[in-house]
Amino acid sequence: MKTLTLLRHAKSGWDDPVARDFDRPLNAKGKRAAAMVGRHMRSLGLAFDHAIASPAVRVSETLEQIESGYGRMIAPTLDRRVYLASAATLLDVVHGFPADAESALLVGHNPGLEDLVLMLVADGADPLRDAVEDKYPTASIAELQFEGDWADITSATARLTRFIRPRDLDPTLGPDAD
Repeated sequence: MKTLTLLRHAKSGWDDPVARDFDRPLNAKGKRAAAMVGRHMRSLGLAFDHAIASPAVRVSETLEQIESGYGRMIAPTLDRRVYLASAATLLDVVHGFPADAESALLVGHNPGLEDLVLMLVADGADPLRDAVEDKYPTASIAELQFEGDWADITSATARLTRFIRPRDLDPTLGPDAD
């Protein structure tokens, strides 16, 4: 059984004057949300033997905050293909994971992450999938499980076992709170 955890970067600061989208940093709410999600990941005992992340500034800053709450380093490999990637590109990245990795973390952006979940989890009476389809908020994690090897993952072959949004952990991190 393979486990893939998808983490969307935390809320970024649109008010920061940066020349490129790639350089946009997190805002204060995003930092709080990422640290809280990291603490929750620690409480669940989540562990990863492989991690890949977008090299965007907001992803790096998300990981710093996640690690502060998680209590350990994740040290992902940065992969430029993950930056603003489509679901198909993200699936190509997953197909390249080492065969011996059992639990992997992929940190990136929407809409690619949301689309990847919707591609890999069959449509049906699944309230977690419905929640992802409704909205995959910043700093949220989705955990998927698969039978077989990373290279063999195809559409509708995953089971969505968790979908955790920051607002599930602290209502002040929801969309209506600052």
